[in-house]
Parts: sequence; C-alpha cells; structure tokens
Amino acid sequence: MLQYPKLFKPFLIGETLFRNRIFTSPTGYMDFMWDGTTPTEEFIAYYEKKAMGGAATVCIGECHINPAVSRTGKLGVDITNDASMRFMARLAERIRRLGAVPSMELQHGGMVADAHLGPSPEYIDGYDIVKCNEMTEKQIYDTILMFAEAAARVKYYGYGMVTVHGGHGWLLQQFFSPAVNKRTDKWGGSAENRARLAVAVCDAIHDSCGSGFPIEIRMSVTEFEDGYDVPEGIEYAKQLDGHADIIHCSAGLHGRTKNGNALMWAPSMYDEDGKFVQYAAEVKKHVKKSMVSSVGAHSDPELMEEILATGKADIINAARALNCDPDLPNKARAGRRDEIRKCIRCYGCSDALFPSFRIYCALNPETGRDNEFTRFAAPPKKQRVLVVGGGIGGMEAAISCAEQGHSVLLCEKSGRLGGILLCEENVPFKKDTMRYIEFQKSKLEKLGVEVRLNCEVTPQFLEATKADAVIASLGSKHAVPKIEGISSDHVISVEEAYMDPGRIGEHVVIIGAGPSGSELGVYLDSLGKKAEIIEMRDKMPGPGVTSMVTRLELESRGIYIHFGAKAERITPEGVLCSTPNGELLLPADTVVAATGVVPRIDEAFALSAVSPVFHIVGDCAGRFNIMNATETARTIAGVIGR
Repeated sequence: MLQYPKLFKPFLIGETLFRNRIFTSPTGYMDFMWDGTTPTEEFIAYYEKKAMGGAATVCIGECHINPAVSRTGKLGVDITNDASMRFMARLAERIRRLGAVPSMELQHGGMVADAHLGPSPEYIDGYDIVKCNEMTEKQIYDTILMFAEAAARVKYYGYGMVTVHGGHGWLLQQFFSPAVNKRTDKWGGSAENRARLAVAVCDAIHDSCGSGFPIEIRMSVTEFEDGYDVPEGIEYAKQLDGHADIIHCSAGLHGRTKNGNALMWAPSMYDEDGKFVQYAAEVKKHVKKSMVSSVGAHSDPELMEEILATGKADIINAARALNCDPDLPNKARAGRRDEIRKCIRCYGCSDALFPSFRIYCALNPETGRDNEFTRFAAPPKKQRVLVVGGGIGGMEAAISCAEQGHSVLLCEKSGRLGGILLCEENVPFKKDTMRYIEFQKSKLEKLGVEVRLNCEVTPQFLEATKADAVIASLGSKHAVPKIEGISSDHVISVEEAYMDPGRIGEHVVIIGAGPSGSELGVYLDSLGKKAEIIEMRDKMPGPGVTSMVTRLELESRGIYIHFGAKAERITPEGVLCSTPNGELLLPADTVVAATGVVPRIDEAFALSAVSPVFHIVGDCAGRFNIMNATETARTIAGVIGR
C-alpha cells in the first residue's frame, strides 16, 4: 500500500483530473529568445522535467495578461503574443502527455508594473512615498476583461488551468491592502469592496472558459506588519470562496516592506518546515466551497501527508522543493523518502536569475540545464509492468513498455482487446480503426507481451503480481443524462445502437451531436433509418476539422441537427425539447443518448493505492480520443524505469 495515501489520492475539479495533491507553484524561469517573450527549448525542458517527476500540475510563472500595462521588468511570457504562445502550446502538450495539468500564472503588477497603475495615486515603498496612476472605473473593468481574455487564450493554447496571482504585492493584493487601497468607491473601504476585483476576475474567467475550467488564486493571507493581518486575509478568502476553485495560501509581499525583507513570501533556512501552513489551516476553517492549498517550505512528504490528513489543507504547492528535486513526487509515491534531495532554502535559485535569467539550484546541477543532461540519459532499468485495460491506450502502453525492454503483462476484463471502439466493428467507415486494432494486437504478440483476457484486476491481484509499475487504461462508459424518461425501454446507448442496430426503429432521435452521435447518424442513415439529432449548443462539439467533415456528410444525407435544443422529457411518442422558439416534440420510435462518456475514475482510484509507480492513460484520465490515448501511453512508457 502507499505510504502517503492522502498525498497521492487523485481528484477532480470540474472535468480536470489531478493525479495527486502535489502542485508546482509558479516559478519564473525567464530564458527567452531575442524578442524577450518566446521561450527557448531550455525553458520548455525546465518545466517539462517537473511533469516527468510526477507533480499533478506544472505552473508557468511570469505570464503577463497584457504587457503594456501589466508587466514588471522586461521579461516574461506575453500571453497576447501568438508567436510566443505557439511555443507555450508546445510546452503544454509535453506536460499534458506526461500526465500533469499544465497551468499558467496570470500576472498584473499594478502599481509596480511598468505602467504604474494602482488602486490609489501613491503608495509607500519602505519609507518612501511613490506616485502612481490611480485606476479609473473603466480601467478596472478593462483589467477584468484582460484577465478573462488571457485565460481564454491560455485555455485555447492547451493549458488546463490558470493560477491568478493575487498575492505578493501584485495588483489584486494592492486592492486587498488598506495600506495601499485608499479608494472610497465600491472598490475600496470594506473587505467585500477590496476583494471585489479579485472576485470579479475569477467570475470573468469562469464565464470565458467555462465553470469546469479550474482557477487557482494565490493570495497572501497576511502582509505581516506592512499591511493587513490574518483575520482580514481570512475575510478576503471568504469572499473568494466558491469563485476560485483553489485558494492558494501564501504570505508577504515584494517590496513595500518597512523591515526591508523583500523575501518574506519565501521562507528561509532559518524558518521551520511548512511555515505558512498555519495560514492555510485558518482559511480552511472558514471556506466551504473552494479547496485550500498550503505553500512555503514543503520538501518532506511526511509533513505533506500530515497536513492533508489533519485537514489543514487539501493541496500542497511546492516551488523550490521541486527545483531541488523534480522527482520528489515519484520518489514519495514509491516510498523512497530517503532518496529525496531536500531544498536547504539558500536562495541560490533566486540569485541565479540575474544575470542568467535561468533558475539553477545549489544542490541539483541539472535544474535549469535539463536539455544538457538528458542527452546522456541512461537506458531504463528493466521493470515488471502491469497494464490494466486492453483498449487503445492500454495496448499502446503495453507495446511501448515492451519496446523499452520491460516485461509486460496486459490484463483485459472482457474477452477481446480493443475497448469501447469494438462496438463500431461493423461500421463501414470505421474499418481502418478496426484494422489498427488488429495491427496493435499483432505487435503485442510479436513483442512477447503476456495478454490475459477475461481477467479483472483487483487491488488483491495487483499485490499478488508484485509489479514494479502499473498503467491503468480502464476506458470510459457512456454518460446517462438526467432527462425524464431516460430509462424508457425505447432509449438505448450509442454502444447498444452500434452493436445491435436491429433494435432501432425506423425513426430515431439522437441526443447529442458530438462525434459519437453525429457519426452514428451517418451509420443509421446508411442502414435506411431516418435520423434526427438534437444538440444543446449552437454548433457541433468536438475537434474543428472532424466536426466540419462530419457535418458536411450529415447535410449531404439530409440528416438535420436541431441546434440550441435541449431534451427535457422522453415520452413514448418521442423527445420533447425546449428551443429558443419554444417547445418542440420530435417523434421517435427509438431514442439514442449520445451525451458523452464518463471516465472510469473510481475504478482507477481503487487501484492507485497499491502500486509504488502508478499512471493513468486514455479515457479514464479524461482524454477522450485515440490521439491522446496513444501519445500519453507512449510518453508514460518512456519514463518508466528511468
């Protein structure tokens, strides 16, 4: 069993799966090309290494929502720059394929940015009064829009989450702070008013990216003697509760400190481990909807587990600890605590930023130089690998592991390899998919992979096999929508429709125009059935080109899609829908629910607590297409035994 079960318990926020509770705090590795915004391959490798090391998220720091007004200094990721973001998309893809959630930190420096915009016309820097530009009402609303547009771009370029920087003296904290915010309008005065901007930013991001897109907001629970203290910080957290998905509890601020310590937000060697967990614990007592994260001097998995087990926090954020040892999560999961290289909090990483603009580590010479060292990577240590699930992802994982020289056992619960796609084996336009499945089966045989069919893997089975590593590729099942009448005899799933089209009457209504529903419409039409499709959204969901091609095929066959139609009730006569033009009854002999799939996460979770090395790939990781299944499986296979 796992030594740290709380730390490595996967969880969901919205539709995003996090493989454990160790998040990377944003760090500003600022090695850019000549334009000052396009990252180098070394930049990409620095963050990629953290995904390889097993962290649940990898957060890119110093990302400016609009450099003209938000940037502090001359370097950092320009989210508005398409050329730069194409490189960032490459990084997001690498992180995602390694099983972590890529995130970007959205920054606005406010009064300390180059544009010097702040809540009030002046602020105190140490003992000096500094003039800045007081934001107008329009500039405040423009800023909210900038955050939302930046998040939407981040999502478009492949990132699964954003971290809104609301701490350490940046713009949102400036509005929190009574030492800086002297406004008398709705953006100043009470705690509710001072938190209004941060709340509005979170709401605007959810509006632009969807309620299921995770938002982490970093806040300073206290400014110490330079501003507000813990009770007021808790009031801000209470305002953010439910608006941000995660409240990341830091402390302190850059500059503006009377005691001259500009690094109070980063505990030193003189501080105890987990110094700031007390702030997360206090916030946790007062918020009900948001998860709470602790950050600050977390290098010991024993302490991390204790924090989670006692309910002081839900998540652990780490920055320098993962610079010192990017493999900390993997080592902790495998019970190799003694092999973790622990940060000594010497600030060598901060010092290295200037003039190199890279993050190095006094104890780990590979950090910041990852490309140099991976050229000399040793071959993998041969492992006994158990792959659970014989669908597309499972077969690719088994093949890739075998090609690396590992001994592989592939177990499939059913009597055939191929997974959920087997239901389409009689569909003429899916013949190439079926051919691919046979090709993969042939490769398994040639590589000598042991395949066991009709073999259900349980935690007890896992323990008996004593595998060094487990890859779970358990697939998904069809989602059952909450529609009145969904359990009626004439309602079937997509899988049932493909496997037994004889059950389908002459007139069928398909609920959902995603790939499975729209492609089913084409198939049923080829069988002489009359099909109609209803879709809640105003366009076909799914990949753009694929959707476009399928829609053209539907149109050529005269298959109508009712966009903006929501199925409210299924009756013996058909499907009653609500539309912008009122109620619509679509007659149907048979109704097919093509409303997406649900990953078999619970089954994967049940297995995750047994193996020292555990990975999830394919549909059960929430990545619902063949490309994601195969690329993730091959990437994961490449890091096993290294």
